[in-house]
Amino acid sequence: MVVDDQLMIRAGISAIVDAEDDLEVVGEAADGQAALDLAARVRPDVVLMDVRMPGMDGLTATALLTAAAPRTKVLVLTTFHQDRYVYEALKAGAAGFVLKDVLPADLLTAIRVVADGEAMLSPAVTRRLIDQFAAGGLTGPAEPGPRLAGLTPREREVLLAIASGQSNAEIGAALGITTGTVKVHVNALLAKLGVRDRVQATIAAYDLGLVRPNP
Repeated sequence: MVVDDQLMIRAGISAIVDAEDDLEVVGEAADGQAALDLAARVRPDVVLMDVRMPGMDGLTATALLTAAAPRTKVLVLTTFHQDRYVYEALKAGAAGFVLKDVLPADLLTAIRVVADGEAMLSPAVTRRLIDQFAAGGLTGPAEPGPRLAGLTPREREVLLAIASGQSNAEIGAALGITTGTVKVHVNALLAKLGVRDRVQATIAAYDLGLVRPNP
């Protein structure tokens, strides 16, 4: 489902997605409330959600949608350098985000990734989040507390790698372990941190002070 207040953007994305044999646009909406109403009817697997829209914005809609339909994955559509609310959108339950000027192939990849249950957070996205922390534009890190203390040294290593944007295969190669073992560690640390995916884990790594931005 495509949610954006600009008709041309909705039409362009829909044309790109509908041209793929394995993907289909099941609906379009121009604001957050319309998105919620439509999602309740068509039950999309993935929602491409703009942030800045009249009426209910994408931030509020993302939080309400992910709470009401946890199986629906939300990809935030944004011009990130202008939009300081992406961090909050991720905390609200978004599975990641894509830039509005993304290449069509990368957009399709992002849709397929989150449809398969993974989070879409590239190293470039991570770098943007770090920059926002350094600029003081995002919530500062909290005290580590029991959640972080409960991680094993290996789980901390894996969390650091996740926060840097590495894939499971890259983490395995760096640590000298199999991809299957990486997945075991990822699932364990997600449970211990009380987060649902790699995006949320990355945010937790900064919030808990495990990772700090360079000044």
